[in-house]
Amino acid sequence: MSELAVQQPINSKRVDTEALSRFHQKRRWAKVAWVYTTLIMIATLMLGTFAVAFLASIKDDPLEHPFTFNFPQVRPANWVAAYNLGGQGGNDSLFGGFKPGAEMTFEVTYAVEEGESFTTPEIVVPHRRAGTGMAAAVFTDFAADYAQVTDVKVIGQTESVDYQVKRGRKVEEKSGHAQTWQFKVKYQGDGPEINHVPLTVQAPRNQILIDSTLEPTKMERRGRVASWDNISPGVIGYVFKSYIRVYQEAVDLDTGKSLFMSWTINSMLIAIGKVILTLFLACTAGFALARLKFTGSRAVFAFMLLSMMVPAQVTFISNYLIYRDIGLLNTPWSVITMIIASAQVLIMKQFFESIPKEVEEAAIIDGANPITILVKIFMPLAKPALMSVTILGFQIAWNDFFWPLVALNNPSSALTLPVGLLSLRNSYGLAGDWNLILAGAFLSTIPVLIIFIIFQRYFVGNDISSAVKG
Repeated sequence: MSELAVQQPINSKRVDTEALSRFHQKRRWAKVAWVYTTLIMIATLMLGTFAVAFLASIKDDPLEHPFTFNFPQVRPANWVAAYNLGGQGGNDSLFGGFKPGAEMTFEVTYAVEEGESFTTPEIVVPHRRAGTGMAAAVFTDFAADYAQVTDVKVIGQTESVDYQVKRGRKVEEKSGHAQTWQFKVKYQGDGPEINHVPLTVQAPRNQILIDSTLEPTKMERRGRVASWDNISPGVIGYVFKSYIRVYQEAVDLDTGKSLFMSWTINSMLIAIGKVILTLFLACTAGFALARLKFTGSRAVFAFMLLSMMVPAQVTFISNYLIYRDIGLLNTPWSVITMIIASAQVLIMKQFFESIPKEVEEAAIIDGANPITILVKIFMPLAKPALMSVTILGFQIAWNDFFWPLVALNNPSSALTLPVGLLSLRNSYGLAGDWNLILAGAFLSTIPVLIIFIIFQRYFVGNDISSAVKG
């Protein structure tokens, strides 16, 4: 009895310890679950914003309110129609067009209430430019000068049909009968290839358009006029119209070359040049501050940290005067050589300090000098830090706006992409053509994503632990 009395508290204490251990384990997993869920929600929110921006860039009305996800450019029926019309108009089912000898077949279906009669709609290829802004000077040929609309004929009737009538945000359900007309748009004579074939179909107010070969871009005059920006787009030209317009309409009026492509190339070359120079400065300065003992090293490090707190706007006037005096303004070098690598130096310094001293001492015993130690020993071990500096430097250089805006302003083909997007904003924003601006902004994010995807595998780990044995 005495032994059992002594052992019983020990057993109960052991049970309490195990229960407490399970309790703490559940709490740890609960915290992990909360953190993981929070990260998933943040990632979903950011991805959702990214997706909405992309969808808005391909919509006919990016400012639509409330925002809808079911619009013509995402409907497969319109993809098929755009594919067929592109093949008929320009013998190019992907990008469309309008060439000599082309003949496109188009159909529209209207509905009216019971007891009302139909009026043949009026079909017109209007004398309308393909876009706004720079397009006024780019597209000088009009489809209306070469397009001929054949006689409109009735090809079908429906005795009973239910349809909707939209009056602003109000939708009315109605019943009646429908009639389908067919017509052809032919290219008459010999002339240039035309990128866009606009079309308008006008009918009385009581006739409601309920179907067409390709959904109209917009309804005008209180629903009386259905308008198409292009009835021969091709499937890619239909879905990604805004992205094609970025390259076609944003051109240098003197040379005819695509400004958007020039801006992209300029930004890429400048970003690559700045990354190379940043890597050189970050590695050499980081190694010197981490491993080399010299007088004033702490003062240099403190000054570097202090420089990170000084905004670039404070020193841009003096920098501008310096670059003006040495003749580098309006050249890529004025942007490439404007390096502020304090953060990158700090990253490399901290990484080099984490490398065991035994690695460096073994190299010194073998007769290696500081340059050899940096290039052949430290640099191979610093792949994760180098990739971090590369991505950070590329992102900063690619998105840099203020200094390129000051240093590069002439000619227009010398601008970087962020500054070029500002010119698109000034040219197309006043006309309310936000599709093209959104498409340009969306395209500008792709290089940074590609760089991250390429280099993200280097963040997994490093080989420092395998460099020391014993």
